[in-house]
Amino acid sequence: MDDFRAHAPESLWLGAVVPKRHARRAVTRTLLKRQIRSVVDARADALLGGLWVVRLRAPFDKARFPSAASDALKQCAREELELLLSAAALRAARR
Repeated sequence: MDDFRAHAPESLWLGAVVPKRHARRAVTRTLLKRQIRSVVDARADALLGGLWVVRLRAPFDKARFPSAASDALKQCAREELELLLSAAALRAARR
């Protein structure tokens, strides 16, 4: 890990992984990737430079979000991403 950090870029690079098994429809995967990029762009000044990967680890509840590209899904994803990135920014500031 230390050797990797020595070769990490100065600017922030982002990777977004939304597996098909968690989001079957392409429109849902695209919506989630757009939300990821949007939230990271908004918080880029608070995050350290380097390689960042955001990965969807579990599917969203289909009963709660029946539409593949609903505003409710967009808002829920955005709120969760805001929480995760604010915690990451706090950890980065402590270093």
